[in-house]
Amino acid sequence: MHIAEGYLPPWHAAAWTAVATPFVVHGARQVVRQVREHPENRLLLGAAGAFTFVLSAIKLPSVTGSSSHPTGTGLGAVLFGPPVMALLGGIVLAFQALLLAHGGLTTWGANVMSMAVVGPWVGYSCYAVCRRAGLPLLGGVFVAMAAADLATYATTALQLALAHPDPASGFPGALAKFLGIFALTQVPLALAEGVLGVLVIRVLRDVAAPELRRLGVLPREADARTGLDGRGGPGRPGAGASAPSLTTEG
Repeated sequence: MHIAEGYLPPWHAAAWTAVATPFVVHGARQVVRQVREHPENRLLLGAAGAFTFVLSAIKLPSVTGSSSHPTGTGLGAVLFGPPVMALLGGIVLAFQALLLAHGGLTTWGANVMSMAVVGPWVGYSCYAVCRRAGLPLLGGVFVAMAAADLATYATTALQLALAHPDPASGFPGALAKFLGIFALTQVPLALAEGVLGVLVIRVLRDVAAPELRRLGVLPREADARTGLDGRGGPGRPGAGASAPSLTTEG
């Protein structure tokens, strides 16, 4: 990841683009709705996109001569939900392909599916499970960031194995090889990305607590005292601007 220009057969590239496009369109609608209903969140939206752009542009050498890198999509998924990251990630990947020769235009759809769709959804799902299980906020963010990173690379390995099966062992053998190669660099990167996500949330908790409360990442002040949401039930983890958090800020 990112899969380079021309590395996928044309029909693979077209199929992945066809699958990814509805997610990006849905994400665009969610961003428009978010900005219309809560214009004060535009700064955090821009910051989430910039964070993903900068982090995923850092390329580290892999043992095959390819590269590995963080993704940064887990943070935006925690703040705004996975659909928003489909658009932000799609924009990031398009700019990186055009300006940095990182990824490609024909492989844009495949890269969107791995980094901007599967990664955010897996990361957010892990975050939600952790919060409902009582894990503190920072622990949930660590898991979300690491899981989004690893899910991205597992998806990329799947895409590459489908496009380039091993001559002897076919798709299973190719998948095992790609996963093994990526694991050498990506597991440490995922852990480091989890730590970075914790540091970023700690800063945001100090400088943007009202915004985090509106997004439901932090509990509202009244909810923090009662442990309940505005409807008298337990809060739901960071799924939107009106959803309070399940547990305390910790």
